[in-house]
Amino acid sequence: MKILLLDVERSPNVAYVWGLFKENIPLARLIDTSQLLCYAAKWYDEDRMLFDSINQSSEKKFLKGLHKLIDEADVVVHYNGTDFDMPVINTAFVESGFKPPSPYKQVDLLKVVRNQFKFTSNKMDHVAAQLKCGTKKDTTFDLWIRCMAGDQDAWQDMEIYNIEDVIILEKLYDTLKPWIKNHPNHGLYSEDGLVCPNCGSHDHQKRGFAYTTTGKYQRHNCTSCGSWFRDKSVFQKGKETFRNV
Repeated sequence: MKILLLDVERSPNVAYVWGLFKENIPLARLIDTSQLLCYAAKWYDEDRMLFDSINQSSEKKFLKGLHKLIDEADVVVHYNGTDFDMPVINTAFVESGFKPPSPYKQVDLLKVVRNQFKFTSNKMDHVAAQLKCGTKKDTTFDLWIRCMAGDQDAWQDMEIYNIEDVIILEKLYDTLKPWIKNHPNHGLYSEDGLVCPNCGSHDHQKRGFAYTTTGKYQRHNCTSCGSWFRDKSVFQKGKETFRNV
């Protein structure tokens, strides 16, 4: 299973405004719309970090590279990407005439945090700090303004900021992985016996049974990531099953 860790940054919209409080901005006052500035990405368990921006490449080359990465991925991992990163990326693709990449599954760690835990704040920086997964690089809105103005020092800072987000994202993914409900099933991509659905490890122990209204199933605990799973087939004494859900 190819897992892509991904984070994007975009520019703000630019508009004329009359005031700073409770201002409704009509389209007639919109000067320039938001656009993708850059992306940082990494294939899970590979060392190489991938980065590109509209400062380094033409818009077409920039989007083509991003499209190729998503097209190759079985799973895309992000933080708030369901509501932000992926819709922003799709908008850029369709506006530039790209066809949809091949289907992929998504793991949105913000949804995992919201559904499974009760942190004081669900912001990535706070959750990462609480789980000792690192802290985001301090920055201000001025960084985006300077990048839009072509400041090369700002673009270097933006690259560092974007890449550090993906580094933290991977650490968060490793920490939260055993808690992820309905994680894309590694077992469907493996033909080598029973593996942990969440991490693909063959290292797991039989730990009791799971009972439903229709049957009894062998339960397993992964010794690599700590997640729990069960056989798909109903348990039969003296027989081993090798399909997992």
